[in-house]
Amino acid sequence: MSGHSKWSTIKRKKGAADAKRGKLFTKLIKEISIAAREGGGDPEGNPRLRLAISNAKGNNMPKDNIERAIKKATGTDADQYQETTYEGYATNGVAVFVECLTDNTNRTVSSVRAAFSKHGGNLGTNGSLEFIFDRKGVFTIKLEEGMDEDDLTLEIIDGGAEDVESEDGYLSVTCDINDFGAVQKKIETLGVESENAELQRIPNTMVALDDENFGKVMKLIDALEDNDDVQKVFHNLDITEEQMELI
Repeated sequence: MSGHSKWSTIKRKKGAADAKRGKLFTKLIKEISIAAREGGGDPEGNPRLRLAISNAKGNNMPKDNIERAIKKATGTDADQYQETTYEGYATNGVAVFVECLTDNTNRTVSSVRAAFSKHGGNLGTNGSLEFIFDRKGVFTIKLEEGMDEDDLTLEIIDGGAEDVESEDGYLSVTCDINDFGAVQKKIETLGVESENAELQRIPNTMVALDDENFGKVMKLIDALEDNDDVQKVFHNLDITEEQMELI
């Protein structure tokens, strides 16, 4: 299984637990808010907002929640979130890239640094992991009854995708960052709805660990993902099928 496909699989398996903790909706609402604030509240003229709404719907967020978030973000009392990233290493040299949306960068950097320190990692300087991660567009499509997987795959590749992989009833579509919009439009014209679509940081080198050290790294990743200011956490931990079952 390739790195991006494995990452997509992990995200799907973690999704239910994240939703139960209420963390997932919080992160989705933040993304909707900053997209609406920066590009306006009309999804037709705001690709980032259209994508954020699609992801929210794919994760079963109620329509009222989505509309309320857009209305608030485009009003005078909108929360002033800003995007920031942090890079560092967990134990055993596992690279960890953290993307945040925050209204208080001092609070965020302090809590992110504390998480790294508590779990044996070190926060580094921005740019230090640039050589490890490639920026890619990744779409997750659930294969519904009646879909022709082969035809759909060929159409998406024709639309600019670099790779399409099938696993567990899902298609994982990967494209160059510059082709993200074109692939998104192609999927829409096919009448297919992505369960999730986003820009990801795909590792080009992986680190494999035994179960004990794997558990230590996952404690750091879980701590970061539990932080309300953190939107996404990317890493280059090479997770075995057995370890995936432990997540």
